[in-house]
Amino acid sequence: MQTPIARKAVRVIVREHQQLSMVVTGMQRFVKLLGAGADVARPMMFRSMLYYISEYPEQLHHPKEERYLFARLRHHANDLDKTIDELEEQHAQGKARMRNIEHALTRYELVGESALPVLREMVEEYAAFSANHRRLEEEVILPAAHQWLTEEDWNELDEAFGTNRDPFAGVMVEADLGRLFAMIVKANREP
Repeated sequence: MQTPIARKAVRVIVREHQQLSMVVTGMQRFVKLLGAGADVARPMMFRSMLYYISEYPEQLHHPKEERYLFARLRHHANDLDKTIDELEEQHAQGKARMRNIEHALTRYELVGESALPVLREMVEEYAAFSANHRRLEEEVILPAAHQWLTEEDWNELDEAFGTNRDPFAGVMVEADLGRLFAMIVKANREP
């Protein structure tokens, strides 16, 4: 049997976690630079980061985890039900947190510096929340999947995570989100 990291689905999940982590780091850097009074890119870059998270992890990655990975683990490993329930609740919380951060950014754009502490706090809380979520999936769920899932399960997971499609239009969006991700990474590297 293949090791967990050798499975296509696991590689995709871990890669997407790494990309999300880089975007969240970019959000943290953005609000830190705002607080330092540095000349930063327009808030549109920050909104691009929020959009990326809303469209990729929230619309594609998380639903696939729930539909394919979590559902199969519930079938094979009942002792993970509580953990899976917690992760699914975190998926719902992530969407709400993104909306709240977007609202805090809008307040910052409208009123300026006085709204920055709330935005900064929300971004830092989201960063910790997101890191904990990824850790739980990578340290508990993926090893359990390796232990419990069948070859048939893995084949379905590999196929499901091998393509990322727009859940609304059914067209490939990975290339567009890939370009957006590259733009975010580039902006994060600029002084």
